[in-house]
Amino acid sequence: MKKLVLAAVAGTLFGLSSVSQASKVTVCVFDLQKNAGETYKMMQEWALAAKGWGVEVNLLSQTDEAIIDNDFKAGKCDAAFMTSMRARPYNTFVGSIDSLGGVPSNEVASQVIRYVLSPAAAKKMTTDLKGNKYEVAGVSPIGSAYIFVRDRAIDSIEKASGKKFAVLGHDDAQKIMVQRVGAQAELSDVSNFVNKFNNGQVDMVGAPAYAYKPLEIYKGLGTKGAMFNFPVLHVTADLVLRADKFPAGFGQKSRDWFTKQLPKSMAVVKRLESEIPAKYKMDLKPEDKLKYQKLLREGRMDLTKRGIYDKGMMTILKKARCQADKTNFECSLPGE
Repeated sequence: MKKLVLAAVAGTLFGLSSVSQASKVTVCVFDLQKNAGETYKMMQEWALAAKGWGVEVNLLSQTDEAIIDNDFKAGKCDAAFMTSMRARPYNTFVGSIDSLGGVPSNEVASQVIRYVLSPAAAKKMTTDLKGNKYEVAGVSPIGSAYIFVRDRAIDSIEKASGKKFAVLGHDDAQKIMVQRVGAQAELSDVSNFVNKFNNGQVDMVGAPAYAYKPLEIYKGLGTKGAMFNFPVLHVTADLVLRADKFPAGFGQKSRDWFTKQLPKSMAVVKRLESEIPAKYKMDLKPEDKLKYQKLLREGRMDLTKRGIYDKGMMTILKKARCQADKTNFECSLPGE
């Protein structure tokens, strides 16, 4: 009897010890709607799953991802969930999924994200920067970004020449590409880039359907505006960890969880895209689509040479595009 009691006490103490050793972390989340948005809701589900992987998660949401990035760098957050364009400095390979014209459809996005989250790509998920080890523990689709114009008379790249285009100042790719087409890049951030469009400071802006209602893009469109029904890039979000704050093996468990969420996440993307009124959607002529595809390809290759995009990811994206559409003009061309 005495032995049974001692065993029970030892078991209880061991259990308490296991609980006390569970990692407690703060994860900062970017969501345009703060705690009411789809992203935050998804991360709440992820936090519940993380308990089973030995981690207690405290979620903090922000509508300004610059604040999240700064807090992450300062060590106030043990992990950050933010757009891949913002997270690209932590992992260029994953951050290059959002390359200009790199992902032309939701189907291609799903294929590439699924590969990146798989164990086959695990080695590419970790980076060492200035003595800190980071790991991408999740990638989620936000959706294709489209160009919105205040005046549908701007129905071609040629007519964009000289027009003001709001771009995210932290993304060199956007600035360079806007300059290539002869438009004026108006440096902005997530907190004001659509506001500038809505109040007439700029003529054009690029954004996914995810931002349409929260940022009230319809105000800038008014009665004369339009959306080019042509995706210029696919926006994704990355969960980046300070690897030393999490248990060994946590990253892959997290990536496996994000893989299982892909169908649900893509369903949200498609729903949000369908909610943009058809009256705003402006289809491009086939010859214009091809012209823009070539323009984006030239831009990607230039940005890869500059080191902004990862060469390995460019190869993966091209392969995925050509598997989805074997008639794609670029499939017979060298490069990428």
